[in-house]
Amino acid sequence: MGLEFLTPIGVAFVRCALGAITLQIYLRFRKISLPRDRHIWLKLWIVALTLNVVPGFLFAFAEVRVTSILAGIINATTPLATLIVIFIAFREEKPKYFQLAGLLLGGLGVLTVLGVWRGLGHNNIVGIIALLGAVTCYGISFPFTKKYVIPLGLKPEAAAASQITLAAITLLPFYLFDGIAKDEYRPGPMLAMLALGAIGTGFAYIWNFSIIASAGSSIASTVTYVTPLVAVFVGWLFKGEHITWNQPVGAVVVVLGAAISQGRFRKLKA
Repeated sequence: MGLEFLTPIGVAFVRCALGAITLQIYLRFRKISLPRDRHIWLKLWIVALTLNVVPGFLFAFAEVRVTSILAGIINATTPLATLIVIFIAFREEKPKYFQLAGLLLGGLGVLTVLGVWRGLGHNNIVGIIALLGAVTCYGISFPFTKKYVIPLGLKPEAAAASQITLAAITLLPFYLFDGIAKDEYRPGPMLAMLALGAIGTGFAYIWNFSIIASAGSSIASTVTYVTPLVAVFVGWLFKGEHITWNQPVGAVVVVLGAAISQGRFRKLKA
């Protein structure tokens, strides 16, 4: 909806700017200070790049080409991307057989969502690549945050406010160059951006830091399980988007694969 009057880079900036303003006001109200060490800011800037700047643009860019339903379903592959990144760059032990099985099953789910047996159909390949690129960024950000940011002992509110503020500052020059698509500001799209910014890019990241600290990066990334449910409902309700049978079926397979890779069924048996 934001793309009705903003460019993809405009959507990425405005959601971060609104989130930053919201959290800065919240910090003032709670009397919480921002970190002062420049090394801390550098680490938070890397989180901002991988969690807000790059994926924020890629998701908005992709949704010019694919439906919000497809974007929401592919977003649910974040736990799988996180696990792959942990295996490659952040692992402390070798992958277990059930984790590899879960990854393979999750990959099958992605192929089902895309309906590969009929080619890509109406799905735009550039949009799909952009979505997968965004999810890869998420997969990097969760373990990076767990390893390099959580040990700093920052309050979740301060970490989130710093991260979102850095993202907004990074995106500002690009927004000034090409941020507005159309000088037409209807209430619906503007309210949608306000919700996406203040809640989805503001308070959500306070909760994100809290969950990573208490449960770890792979568990925190499973928040994206909820995304397809919300995306399907909102896309149908507000955008009149249609659902094909393979999308919800593939989404279930993705979630099942991620659950297996995290040993959820092994825990239930125990």
